Amino acid sequence: MSRAERDREGFEQFVGARRAALLRTAYLLTGDHDDAEDLVQVALVKVVPHWDRIADRPEPYVRRVLARESVSRWRRRRWREVSTAEPPETRAAGDGTGEASDRDLLRAALAALPPRQRAVIVLRYYEDLTERQTADVLGIAVGTVKSQAREGLARLRTLVPEAEVVATTV
Repeated sequence: MSRAERDREGFEQFVGARRAALLRTAYLLTGDHDDAEDLVQVALVKVVPHWDRIADRPEPYVRRVLARESVSRWRRRRWREVSTAEPPETRAAGDGTGEASDRDLLRAALAALPPRQRAVIVLRYYEDLTERQTADVLGIAVGTVKSQAREGLARLRTLVPEAEVVATTV
């Protein structure tokens, strides 16, 4: 088997094994299922040329691409937003009884955070990365991770004061 064939097989195995986890992370970063799928696809396309270099530990590299691409996509889109007289319809959160679960409330609050704070919260508390690992993924200083996490958690507590555990149930 050639090196290219081994790389392709390794990439396909990684995607098959980690796709669901990557989609969960992307969903938490974007707040939208369609955007999450697009984000994962873009990230995977970007890592393919580097696969031979990252094949032994691809997860941190792919996570870094997801986080950075998420922030970049938000920056490119924000100037395209259009104000409307009527807000778009959104799907109701919760179990259909009108009661939204803590998880639904936290997801909505997470979506209200600025992209960098959201990325820090997702990587630190959902992906369970250390401050150093989060800083490496996002290409920022550890102090910035600490301040963004502190500010993001404070904002989440303000947005969802009734949620018992903000960071671990997202």
